[in-house]
Amino acid sequence: MTSSSTSLDFDAVVIGAGFGGIYQAHMLRDRLGLRVRGFEKGDGFGGTWYWNRYPGAMSDTESPYYRYSFDDEVLQEAEWTRKYLDQPDILRYLEGVVDRYDLRKDFRLGTEVTSLVFDEEGEFWRIGTSTGESVTARYVVTALGLLAATNIPDIPGIDSFAGRLVHTAEWPDDLDITGKRVGVIGTGSTGTQFIVAAAEQAGRLTVFQRNAQYSVPSGNGPVGPGEVEEVKARFPEIWQQVRGSGVAFGFEESAVAATEVSEEERERVFQAAWERGNGFYFMFGTFNDIAVSPEANEAAAAFIRRKIAETVKDPETARLLTPTLPYAKRPLCNHNYYEVYNRENVELVSILENPIVEITPKGVRTADGVERELDVIVLATGFDAVDGNYRRMDLRGRGGVSVDEHWADGPSSYLGVTTAGFPNLFMILGPNGPFTNLVPSIEVQVEFITEMVAEAERRQAVIEASRQAEEEWTETCKAIADFTLFPKTDSWIFGANIPGKKNTVMFYLGGLGNYRGILSEVQQEGFRGFELSGATVPA
Repeated sequence: MTSSSTSLDFDAVVIGAGFGGIYQAHMLRDRLGLRVRGFEKGDGFGGTWYWNRYPGAMSDTESPYYRYSFDDEVLQEAEWTRKYLDQPDILRYLEGVVDRYDLRKDFRLGTEVTSLVFDEEGEFWRIGTSTGESVTARYVVTALGLLAATNIPDIPGIDSFAGRLVHTAEWPDDLDITGKRVGVIGTGSTGTQFIVAAAEQAGRLTVFQRNAQYSVPSGNGPVGPGEVEEVKARFPEIWQQVRGSGVAFGFEESAVAATEVSEEERERVFQAAWERGNGFYFMFGTFNDIAVSPEANEAAAAFIRRKIAETVKDPETARLLTPTLPYAKRPLCNHNYYEVYNRENVELVSILENPIVEITPKGVRTADGVERELDVIVLATGFDAVDGNYRRMDLRGRGGVSVDEHWADGPSSYLGVTTAGFPNLFMILGPNGPFTNLVPSIEVQVEFITEMVAEAERRQAVIEASRQAEEEWTETCKAIADFTLFPKTDSWIFGANIPGKKNTVMFYLGGLGNYRGILSEVQQEGFRGFELSGATVPA
């Protein structure tokens, strides 16, 4: 291998311009001095927060912890006025980071990467794009986003609707739902956010619910006097705690088991958490066994069910809103979610009991024969999570093997950042990465990927995961998931929302602190589980 990759177009290509792609481009260019090109399908920066502009879109991580921690000046310059950041605030924040590091010139916006093909002879990547541009690079980092490949349900007549039909992740700038008859299909994290906001705007809102959800209050509202300044003064200790915690949401996870305290104490703790707000806090900040103990889980679930019964006035609507499965999906939080169904302009339809038969030119027809006429249909039907965007491009590694072939039994990786047979290809939030507040996990992965690239550069070698390491990591993730109650419910975190998709583990559920410890050990042991081999670049 030559001492540099000057015969290639770039040293590294980064795909995606969200939290992951922005930080990775900065690290490769400014920390390692590499020639970097970024590609982004959208016409602007922000990733998830560029695409998801639906009414009510916001992060459910509290404001101080949904940001980068790597730049002390950026942290001290930050301002927020509410407990959570809305989509426009997050987008402005990310655009500010891009400008701070002068990254615009290194990205091609409005340019989707359509193919990634590994050249075995020269051991570099050929990258093809939607604009016809083709470039070569030694390294590729994919920052495609966990939730980016939209899931459009196969409903008969979906193309016949005469009104506006939109997916929440493709919300058009010209769509105003004020006073309109709106139907929303889906009640996951996005769906519940939209429902709360849309109920205030729409003339009539019809919610088509497949599965009832456990949702706790968010506690959203203005920050108190001096709160932002107090947080800024404690940022060093805050980020130390976040990086060493399990879910990385900025609170101390409970060390107390619900099964070891009295019923009265459980009720007191749950009520305090209900009043405080935040879904992850309710699941992990109250007791340490809600996600693993059926008894503790049922105690939490029963508390939320009682709140639904107390809140929703119509008994039949309350019944439809009451979950019966374990409290074991991604925890949700919203401001006044259940209260929405007391409004006269909101109707709930259970498509578990009364399925959608077809979409007609006028609206939605259900199995009971009722056609609900609508002006707008909103698909809050989620995403082909984790691996969806990888499978939608022509991605081929050694021997011309496609990622579809490699992941025939389900998406897999080593450490959530690489996959065997795809050398010098690194994934941010790839399969079996940590299930946490995503920004701290992104930072951890970007920094580890940067160290791997630095090692490959130092040794003038190609780096890739061994198949054995990938298989062992997959088994580790499966064993941890099976210890929890999460596999007991149908959830997008196991791919269950996509018809025909194999239900498989797609996250490391061991917590960010443990994950960081593993990455540190791997690096200290000379990048255990990776194979580094010599290579040449084309003349």
